[in-house]
Amino acid sequence: MSKLQDALQKRILILDGAMGTMLQRYKFTEDDFRGLRFKDWLDSVQGNNDLLSLTQPRAIAEIHAKYFDAGADIVETNTFSGTTIAMADYRMEELVYELNYESAKIARRVADEFTAKEPQKPRFVAGAMGPTNKTASMSPDVNDPGYRAITFNELRKAYKQQAEALLDGGVDILLVETIFDTLNAKAALFAIEEIKEERGIDIPVMVSGTITDASGRTLSGQTAEAFLISISHLELLSVGFNCALGAEQLTPYLEVVSNRSECGISAYPNAGLPNAFGEYDQTPQEMADQVKEYLEKGLINIIGGCCGTTPEHIKAIAEVAKNFKPRKIRELSSN
Repeated sequence: MSKLQDALQKRILILDGAMGTMLQRYKFTEDDFRGLRFKDWLDSVQGNNDLLSLTQPRAIAEIHAKYFDAGADIVETNTFSGTTIAMADYRMEELVYELNYESAKIARRVADEFTAKEPQKPRFVAGAMGPTNKTASMSPDVNDPGYRAITFNELRKAYKQQAEALLDGGVDILLVETIFDTLNAKAALFAIEEIKEERGIDIPVMVSGTITDASGRTLSGQTAEAFLISISHLELLSVGFNCALGAEQLTPYLEVVSNRSECGISAYPNAGLPNAFGEYDQTPQEMADQVKEYLEKGLINIIGGCCGTTPEHIKAIAEVAKNFKPRKIRELSSN
């Protein structure tokens, strides 16, 4: 049994919180995003957070360290938009391998430093693979419902390049996250299966969908149960939900997948719902109090935070989670 599997059996694992929320604290300017290397880049790059792994690597390492200090077992690489599809917005497609590789190396180094200090609590790195800014199953043009801005094969190729770079950089897990279109996710998972076969490896995979509103469906229209069924043919480390909703609103959907899944269950909700200014007001203690319901019901194995969450939120959640046992990962009956 791997150290990761062993830890998952023994305790609820703590995932980190939001990278973007933390980066906002640095108030980086256009020049900061560019650094010396990209000072003459023709397009604006402010907002390209993945680029900061190359131009502000110390800040990325500091954020990982703060989450580990707060109690995180797993940190996500700074690669949410690390595909040629998303990087096309900045005309930086050729940087994709380097961005993912260097992001993974930064997180790996920080994780290893913490593991060396506390061998009894090994730290892990999840390679974050975001949804891209295009959808394979819906048309972006209301006047042409049959049109698609991206094909399955284009997504597969882009995700494969990202996953290979993350693995080369030393991640322990691949995390396909913030899934609003399951067809996009299936392209990522197909690419990962290709890599597993080609390299003869068995890398743990986490899958995290997004329920977009009170309808209880993903953006492409799937219910929580339908989402689970559509990926249940794969052997996964965990399945769950992140983003869009706060902890309280996410509970019923976690119950659905927890009752019907053989793998681990993950959740990393937002710090409540955004206010009128798009900001998140939920305090660390308020969020921890809401997450406690997951723990009391035995719904989860991995818990963290998404938009608006900080090391303070993760610390409060970790303090609550240590008093509970993880959900039992069991094989379902065939009935």
